[in-house]
Amino acid sequence: MKQAEITEASTAKLQEKLVESRKVYTDLKMAHAISPLDNPIQLRVHRRSIARIQTELIKREVQ
Repeated sequence: MKQAEITEASTAKLQEKLVESRKVYTDLKMAHAISPLDNPIQLRVHRRSIARIQTELIKREVQ
């Protein structure tokens, strides 16, 4: 998800997306451990997306 999409999304949708992104990241990580991925950059993209969502959720909790 892009930052603009994250800031516009509701908290419930962000939490749902966070769970989904973590599952996809874990699956990709396991697949990469078994055999190399065609596009290992996907790992970085999902990891950063998870971090962006977590940052936005924490920012909303503080406010």
